[in-house]
Amino acid sequence: VQLQAYGGGLVQAGGSLRLSCAHSGRTFSNYAMSWFRQAAGKEREFVATISWSGDSAEYSSSVRGRFTISRDNVKNTVYLYMNSLTSEDTAVYYCAAKYAPGTAAQVMGASSADYWGKGTLVTVSS
Repeated sequence: VQLQAYGGGLVQAGGSLRLSCAHSGRTFSNYAMSWFRQAAGKEREFVATISWSGDSAEYSSSVRGRFTISRDNVKNTVYLYMNSLTSEDTAVYYCAAKYAPGTAAQVMGASSADYWGKGTLVTVSS
């Protein structure tokens, strides 16, 4: 499985950004997809996850209500819509895949992911 995340950039506080992650190599719909982020000097943290079908999602408390994860199983892509961004959201964002067909979305730790993409940097200016 190869994952390619893109869409990061510089945005002002209060603004919005959409990240995308393209999946290739295996059947996309067999995988739960997640977003993690890692700020400078901090550990990688869970942001959001979506089930193989897109029917369920989970979010970290720090982004719930501001971020939305979605997926397109035809385009083999997962998205992260980020609204009301603050400087605390500045980080490198990574997408991850976990083989989980038929399973509802579950909050997961970084060690649970089967595959990782290279990160995309999001910088929020205050």
